[in-house]
Amino acid sequence: MSDSPKIRVATTSLAGCFGCHMSFLDIDERILDLVDLVEFDRSPITDIKQLGPCDLGLVEGGVANAENVEVLREFRRQCKVLVALGACAVNGGIPAMRNAFPLADCLTESYVGGIGIHNPGVPNDPEIPLLLNKVHPIHEVVKVDYFLPGCPPSGDAIWTFLTELLAGQAISLPYTQLHYD
Repeated sequence: MSDSPKIRVATTSLAGCFGCHMSFLDIDERILDLVDLVEFDRSPITDIKQLGPCDLGLVEGGVANAENVEVLREFRRQCKVLVALGACAVNGGIPAMRNAFPLADCLTESYVGGIGIHNPGVPNDPEIPLLLNKVHPIHEVVKVDYFLPGCPPSGDAIWTFLTELLAGQAISLPYTQLHYD
């Protein structure tokens, strides 16, 4: 391990399935090598809830509600480099499939007219984040520095991306690690 200061990394999951974070963990024992290079800030690895100043922010998921917008804008303010991780962050992914329908129709179908609904009614609780009319990829809300596509990107692709980025090298993913879904 070197004596140089570690790169500070934060991660978050917005509207999506958390699959990119699971894929991140698929770097397996290499995560120990990564811990020699970085210090984790807000992340499921640390369970830190507040974001501090960071060198690198990894954001998975699309922007579907007001809370997602706040979290994403905070990541952009606090992180020197921001990465859209996975299909949902890059293009809206599966959550953006609702964009083909008006939000009111989606809510009615889900909470009022859906099969098996016992107590119909669209939730209206101030604790529930306000849904946006459309799900957006993160670059439509903030500036993004890098895009790593995939649903999810493989652990190997994430490892290659991170190690090349941290080493200051040009990022060059082999064809076998790069896929668009």
